[in-house]
Amino acid sequence: MMAVFIFAFSVATLLMFFVSYCRSLMASSSRHVLSEEVRDVTGIHSGASPRDYARVMQLLQLCPERPQDTTGLHAVGVYYSILNFAQATLLRMVPALQPWAEQERAGCAYFAAVALDRRIAFSREMLAQQVDL
Repeated sequence: MMAVFIFAFSVATLLMFFVSYCRSLMASSSRHVLSEEVRDVTGIHSGASPRDYARVMQLLQLCPERPQDTTGLHAVGVYYSILNFAQATLLRMVPALQPWAEQERAGCAYFAAVALDRRIAFSREMLAQQVDL
C-alpha cells in the first residue's frame, strides 16, 4: 500500500513539474511577435485559438526541423493532449476550469506558430548560406 502511495505521489509531482515546464515554454513564446507571413499562412492575426494547433502542427511538418525546437514541441504536444483529455473528461465535471483550459490550449497553438516562424527563418538562413557558397 505504501508503494502505491509513493508511486502516485511521484507521478503527481512529475506531472506538476511537467506542466510548469510547458507553461514556461509557452510564456517565453508569448512575447514573440509572429511575422506577417506566418500570420497569413496560419490565420492567426490577433490571437491563437485552440483549433489552430492541429493546422499549425501540419505546417510545421513541412518545414525542415530545427534541433532547438524538437524537445519543446514534443513537450507542448503532450501537454496539449493532456488538456484535450482533461477537457473531454474532468472539465465536464468542473465547468469553471473550462476557460482556463481553452486559454492553455490556445497558448499551445501560439507556441507552435512561433516554432513555425522560427523554422521559416531557419530555412531562409540555410538557403542564404547555400546561395552564398
